[in-house]
Amino acid sequence: MSDRKKLIRTIFIVGAVLIAAAIAVKLEFFRDDFLYAGTLEATKVDLSARISSAIESVKVQEGDRVTENQELVVLACEDVKIAAELANENYQRTLRLFRAGTATQEALDQVKNRKDDADVRLDWCSVRSPIRGTILSRYREPGEWVNPGTKLLTLANIQDIWTYVYVPQPEVSKLQVGMKLKGYLPELNNREFDGTIIKVNDEAEFTPKNVQTRAERTRLVFGVKVSFLGSNAEEILKPGMTIEVKLPQD
Repeated sequence: MSDRKKLIRTIFIVGAVLIAAAIAVKLEFFRDDFLYAGTLEATKVDLSARISSAIESVKVQEGDRVTENQELVVLACEDVKIAAELANENYQRTLRLFRAGTATQEALDQVKNRKDDADVRLDWCSVRSPIRGTILSRYREPGEWVNPGTKLLTLANIQDIWTYVYVPQPEVSKLQVGMKLKGYLPELNNREFDGTIIKVNDEAEFTPKNVQTRAERTRLVFGVKVSFLGSNAEEILKPGMTIEVKLPQD
C-alpha cells in the first residue's frame, strides 16, 4: 500500500512538471500576440574639456550615479588660476582708484571684462554634471593632458529610457502619441514594464539592418518611439538590452 502511494505521488509530481513545462513552452514559443523587438537606448551626454590643462582628478567611476551640478572632473589649470588671481587684483585696484576719482569708467570696464573672462575660464576647470544620471564611460585619467573638445565622460539618465520598434503601415495607422503599451524583458521571465508612445515617424523607411532576416529588412515600416520613463525607477532596463513591445489592441 505504501509503494502504491509513492507511485501515485510520483506520477502526480511528474504530471505537474510536464504541465508546467508545456505551459512555459506555449508562453515562450506560441504566443498569441505578436511582439515587436527593440533595443533600449538612453539619451547620452558627452562631457568634454573646454580648456587646455592637465587633469588633476576624476571623481567618478563607470556605473556611479551622479546628481545635477555634481563635480566630476577637476582640471589643474595652473596658468588659468594665476591669470584669474591677477585679473581680480587688478580689478580691485582699479575699482579703488575709480572711487577715488583717479580712474575712468572706461578703464574700470576694461579690467572688469578681463576679470569676468578669467573667472569664466577658471569655472571651466571644474567639470560638472548637467543632469542627474549614471556614468556610462570614463575616457581619461589624472595626469593626462587634454585640449578643448577632448571627451572626458559619457553619462545618461537611465531612468529615462526608450526604444524604437518598426511597425508596418497597416498597424501604424492604429497608433498615436500618448498610447499606453507593455514592454517585456525576456531575461526576467518577460517582466512587464509600462510604456508610452512618444513619437511616430512621419515617413516610412526600410527595416533597419540589425533586424535578423533579409526579408524583414526589405519591408517598409514606420519607426515608433516608446518611452519607459516612470517604470524604470529600479534601473533594471539599461541601454543595449532588447525589449519586446506589445502594441495596443483595437
